[in-house]
Amino acid sequence: QEQLVESGGGLVQPGGSLRLSCAHSGSIFNMYIMGWYRQAPGKQRELVARMKGGGSGEYVDSVKGRFTISRDNHLKTVSLQMNSLKPEDTAVYYCYGQESGVTYWGQGTQVTVSS
Repeated sequence: QEQLVESGGGLVQPGGSLRLSCAHSGSIFNMYIMGWYRQAPGKQRELVARMKGGGSGEYVDSVKGRFTISRDNHLKTVSLQMNSLKPEDTAVYYCYGQESGVTYWGQGTQVTVSS
């Protein structure tokens, strides 16, 4: 019943920017945590950023100062503003949410950083 749908991925040059968005629909009124994972080919999925409702964003060290997570709890959306993108940011980015001990996942959106 719960669904998370990502958008905003694409191809961008190094140093460029992208903004990812994720829309949540379903019976849960508000997720305790929403955020973003990413997975590059041949690598483990890693947590990129997360945010509790009304809280501050937390980031993996490699994106600190470049990425910003934001939430609109009323609209049930979470976004990831990605600036100064690097080739190593290339991955499939997955929106996720956690509530009452259950984790929900989006389908993923491809981000490719290349000249």
